[in-house]
Amino acid sequence: MPTFAEQLKNEIARIARKETRADSKQAKKASAQYRAEIAALKRRIASLESAVSRLLKQQQPKGATAKVEDSGPALRFRAGGFASLRKKLGLTAHEMAKLLGVSAQSVYHWETGKSRPRPSQLPAISAVRKLSKKEAWDRLSQ
Repeated sequence: MPTFAEQLKNEIARIARKETRADSKQAKKASAQYRAEIAALKRRIASLESAVSRLLKQQQPKGATAKVEDSGPALRFRAGGFASLRKKLGLTAHEMAKLLGVSAQSVYHWETGKSRPRPSQLPAISAVRKLSKKEAWDRLSQ
């Protein structure tokens, strides 16, 4: 025959299981809700990113060179043209940067198309275009 202590122990275990079942049920329900919300947010982000990429493709026509307006004449910049200018003058990126008064990293980024020069830097680039190889080297030696 079970003793009073065993019955009490069994009853306490039963009540504890009942309590933990209720708590874990709430936690599972909240977890499922959070996972559903996260999935919905991921879908929304994906749709927004695709919309942004579509809009960017519509804005930038292929092969067009951007014109940068300044107070003076309109100056254009093309990464390939800038790289060929530097090679034509026989300068390294560091020397070209010194000639323009910018960093060598800026010259590298301009040539690779990762960035574009500021409108205030375009007149200096335009002035370097008009230099001969000898004039460019003379300016560097000064």
